[in-house]
Amino acid sequence: MNLPNLITLSRIPLMFVVVWLMYQKWGGAATLAFWLFIAAAVGDWLDGYLARRRNQISLFGKFMDALTDKIFVVGIMIAMVELNTIPVYWVLIVLCREFLISGMRMMAAAKGVVVSAERGGKTKTLTQLIAVGFLLFVPMAQVDLAGWLQIDVSAYVVATQWIHHVGLWLFILSVYFTVRSGWDYLVRYRMVFDDIK
Repeated sequence: MNLPNLITLSRIPLMFVVVWLMYQKWGGAATLAFWLFIAAAVGDWLDGYLARRRNQISLFGKFMDALTDKIFVVGIMIAMVELNTIPVYWVLIVLCREFLISGMRMMAAAKGVVVSAERGGKTKTLTQLIAVGFLLFVPMAQVDLAGWLQIDVSAYVVATQWIHHVGLWLFILSVYFTVRSGWDYLVRYRMVFDDIK
């Protein structure tokens, strides 16, 4: 197991830690959740960079990188639904796309067709990460930073609400990219479904 793959796989346990922290009420939990999320997001770039630099690119690494991205982001999204941060139907759209494309990838692999990562899929993942980052920043700012810095709450609440709205709009944008990239994959690799009757 090389270092890039270890960084890739670390995002799965990190997701559980971030989600657990999202439910905690003690001071610093929201801050820790936010910064662990940022570390995992940076790790998403770092594993690919190290794999290319060390010439350690592998099929396992490519497959697990895409899979851990989905597990990490969707796991946090599900927690955000339960915490009433985002509407459930947005996450259901994302889940439908991910299951559909993952199924298509398995069908393609069975036929010896490699479905490589496309720019649309990478844009989708990046936008999801940024949106979730904004949404995780809000409880950190409202709970931890406000207390530590002793900020005037009335003006501060307006600012954090604005950040929350930016996060929601970015999430809507990420849902658009999710649907668009899913459609692009289906069109590009439609030959995978040619034998379905």
